[in-house]
Amino acid sequence: MLGTEIQIVSNEAGEPTAVIVPIDLWREIQSERETAHLLKSETMMQRLLAAKLREEGPSLEAVVEKLGI
Repeated sequence: MLGTEIQIVSNEAGEPTAVIVPIDLWREIQSERETAHLLKSETMMQRLLAAKLREEGPSLEAVVEKLGI
């Protein structure tokens, strides 16, 4: 995310104590942390890979049409 405005918060001594980031960047970071956590487990990694490769179920287009969105 180039051009993202990140703000550093400092205490009275000028030491950085916190960071303020745009919500979109925060959500991206959280998503990556969740994925990393899931990938620590061999079982979960295999389940995620299997789900990614699964081709059964309705297509996105079919779901969109059925929901009328």
